[in-house]
Amino acid sequence: MILNGKDYSAEIIKLDEFIDSLPTKKGKLISVLHHAQDLIGCLPIPLQIHIAKKLQVPPAQVYGVVTFYSFFHIKPKGKYNISVCMGTACFVRGSQDVLNEFQNNLGIVQGQTTEDGIFSMESIRCVGACGLSPVVSVNDKVYGRVTPQDVDDIINEHLVKEGIATHPKKAKGALKKSEDGAKEDSKVCQN
Repeated sequence: MILNGKDYSAEIIKLDEFIDSLPTKKGKLISVLHHAQDLIGCLPIPLQIHIAKKLQVPPAQVYGVVTFYSFFHIKPKGKYNISVCMGTACFVRGSQDVLNEFQNNLGIVQGQTTEDGIFSMESIRCVGACGLSPVVSVNDKVYGRVTPQDVDDIINEHLVKEGIATHPKKAKGALKKSEDGAKEDSKVCQN
């Protein structure tokens, strides 16, 4: 099966083997969706239809579950998923401005991934770190007391890991190779 321009035949075989190994298919949709997303990285519509056929449920039921739960994704996420907390404490302390700055700098909005597949962005309701608000997480790394002025540093920290010296906005679309390491940020909290 070709999904998002890539052949996932081997992963589909593993998924089918997992589904076929279930003693009963009834009530196993969420478990199957988790397994499929672990194998493929997201749950595009053709994959949802395949799962519906294998579980003998309507495709609308699969789609309903995928779109209801925030941990399922129809589109692939970037290597670095940026989550901006929009909970009350973060919002009143400026998380909307932080979100806007990420959107402006990366040229994407919530739910999108940059063309190079490096970054994706989402807003989340609360990370439970209200004392550090506004909070941004990039994968498992949490940044506290983030201001719009911190956004460039956060983006660049992850671009340096990819061998890119500056983010696209600063480079006017030209990505340059990095020659120096990332600067430590005192606003970083590790989970």
